[in-house]
This record gives sequence, structure tokens and C-alpha cells, in this order.
Amino acid sequence: MTETHEARLGRLKTRSMWRGIREMDLILRDFAGRELAAMPPADLDLYEAMLAENDHDLLAWIIGSAPTPPRFAPLIDRIRAGAVGLTRPD
Repeated sequence: MTETHEARLGRLKTRSMWRGIREMDLILRDFAGRELAAMPPADLDLYEAMLAENDHDLLAWIIGSAPTPPRFAPLIDRIRAGAVGLTRPD
């Protein structure tokens, strides 16, 4: 059975809220609530691939303490732009 778009959004929102690191729960929950419904399928595919990454790596990419892999850089920039108190490091 094929997953509906609505079911996929619900699954990705849930995965965004239950990460394991509270900071990631908050950052990704807010991003998912604002952005996922408007994302085209290719962007959702990339977001889903990003969710499979380690939480400590994701947090390091978002706060700028580690370089973001190029494939995720535009998405991480988008997440960072919407996160309160986070700006892109110079």
C-alpha cells in the first residue's frame, strides 16, 4: 500500500518531534510545523534522508560547530533561518 501525502507528512512531523536530543526535538518540530506541508516531494525526500542522520551531527550542523555535508547545506540553512536565536556562523 502506498503512503498518502498526508500520512507521510504526519510521519515526518512525528519523527521531527521525537529525536532523542531535546534541542533537536524543538528545532525540527518547529521547522516541520512551518515548512513540511509546502515542500515538494524531492525536498521531503531530502528532509527524510536528513532525519536518518545522527542527532549529534544534525545539531552540530545547525549550530555551525561542524561543516554541513553539501547535499544537506541548503536544507540546514533553511532550518537554521527559522530557528529562534540561531544565525549562520561567519
